[in-house]
Amino acid sequence: MARYPAIDLHADTLMWTRWTGYDLRRRHRPPLPKSAYTGHVDIPRLADGLVGAQFFGLVTLPLGPGKCAAAVESQATKLELACATDDRLAQAVSAAEIEQINAAGKIAALLGVEGAHALDGELDNVAVFAELGVRYLGLAHFSANEACRPAKGLGSDPDAGLTPFGCEVIGACEERGIILDLAHLNDVGFAEAVCLARKPFIVSHAGIAGAHRHWRNLADWQLQAVANSGGVVGIMFVPNFLGGPGLNAVIRHMEHVICTVGEDHVALGSDYDGMVVPTPELAEISRLPNLTDAMLRAGWSEKRIGKILRQNVLRVLRDVPPQN
Repeated sequence: MARYPAIDLHADTLMWTRWTGYDLRRRHRPPLPKSAYTGHVDIPRLADGLVGAQFFGLVTLPLGPGKCAAAVESQATKLELACATDDRLAQAVSAAEIEQINAAGKIAALLGVEGAHALDGELDNVAVFAELGVRYLGLAHFSANEACRPAKGLGSDPDAGLTPFGCEVIGACEERGIILDLAHLNDVGFAEAVCLARKPFIVSHAGIAGAHRHWRNLADWQLQAVANSGGVVGIMFVPNFLGGPGLNAVIRHMEHVICTVGEDHVALGSDYDGMVVPTPELAEISRLPNLTDAMLRAGWSEKRIGKILRQNVLRVLRDVPPQN
């Protein structure tokens, strides 16, 4: 729906910009069969997909002390350059800025960090990231870090909770108005983070265990915790986590969230460009209107669709404003 320019909580496009020189400003075609792994997002196709705002994940490899934060800054600089040289895209940090950018006929770009290893063990880097415009920080990715253990990956441990550093990171993020993202976090760490959080938090990209059992998907107690905080869950477009291809699989996961905690806590979290194979009807960002069509076929109201596409994320951004 043109009235509700969509907001996607997670695409990893900037890591390809950094690694391969992928140009956000140019129209691309996914280079591999089934649109595998990459080539899902660029500015022309964001416009085709009626996207109002795209959160770009800042992905780093845990390569050792002092290297991850620099990689975050490098990717943030790539986005800044794209915005400076293409007037279709402008960086935002707040709900008001997204709305202003969209009113001007442009697409808003926002930043989120994937994994607290990006902090290089330095709490001061939370403030550095805030100055870069980072709006959410995920505690975990696919390896253990100074803050926590992932649900799966290198160093995973289902019995290990947050470290003292991880607890400090939560407080520092909330002080600087950086939204806490609990994607990829193991259950023990998730439960501890819920107890520590004082502001709305999100799960930027996930599936739902009640719709399909998978280690990457959230249990109902986790959905309730997100809802109790006032946060949202971004539903991925990845058949491996959804339990099958097709738009109906995406709708099924959204419906479970709605039936469990209500329509105020569902959002989009595509995971485009994140080394995934997207569901065919959503093979890249320009096809996002197909999902709106599926919501309409499901008999959902315009109000509900507007919340899922856009309004729920704007609410969280308003409730956790940047504190620079």
